[in-house]
Amino acid sequence: MARLSEIVFPNRREAGRALAERLRRFGDRDDVVVLGLPRGGVPVAFEVARALAAPLDVFVVRKLGVPGHRELAMGAIAGGGVRVFNEDVVRWYGLSAETIDEVTRAEQAELERREHAYRGGRPPVPIAGRVVLIVDDGLATGSTMQAAVAAVRHMKPARVVVAVPVGAVETCRTLAALADEVVCLATPEPFDAVGLWYRDFSQTTDDEVCEILASPTVKARVESG
Repeated sequence: MARLSEIVFPNRREAGRALAERLRRFGDRDDVVVLGLPRGGVPVAFEVARALAAPLDVFVVRKLGVPGHRELAMGAIAGGGVRVFNEDVVRWYGLSAETIDEVTRAEQAELERREHAYRGGRPPVPIAGRVVLIVDDGLATGSTMQAAVAAVRHMKPARVVVAVPVGAVETCRTLAALADEVVCLATPEPFDAVGLWYRDFSQTTDDEVCEILASPTVKARVESG
């Protein structure tokens, strides 16, 4: 088993550079798009996109949590009006249409706020028919990434690849059944929490996300994407 010091990443940017090395086969292709999950996944995704010379975009997805059990996803919403539901969870908890609509409205408001703040009116990078790398800073329960994969699938990509620096073993296995491929640099055990595997895991702010997405390099790739 690797020593703790061999697994811990200095920060998200360094983790992104390490992840990019594993993803080199996707470099310099015109059919690849990198999506960062806000907020912590965006600095990681930036380094991946820069190394691969690929378009970068933010993918805002909001998990729809079951009332009283918010960590349990009954579905998810994403930009472009994508709505995905886990019908088994909806049936098991006997969730009414009114309850679902109430949760959806609240999350839709936050989704729209974030999309407006991050993109500033720029349209999303096209996904249909392309290889989509969905990047986050790590996978603990994986609920947000599962929601992201489901939402991206509705946009008809050619292939969906989940890419993270670190993740829990079982969560990576679960995602492997949903995505076409999972790339995870480290699966330490016991895992406990994503933040344990970073020396600097300070919160990524909305301003940092906006700064990354507004950088000249990213803007050029978004516009050419």
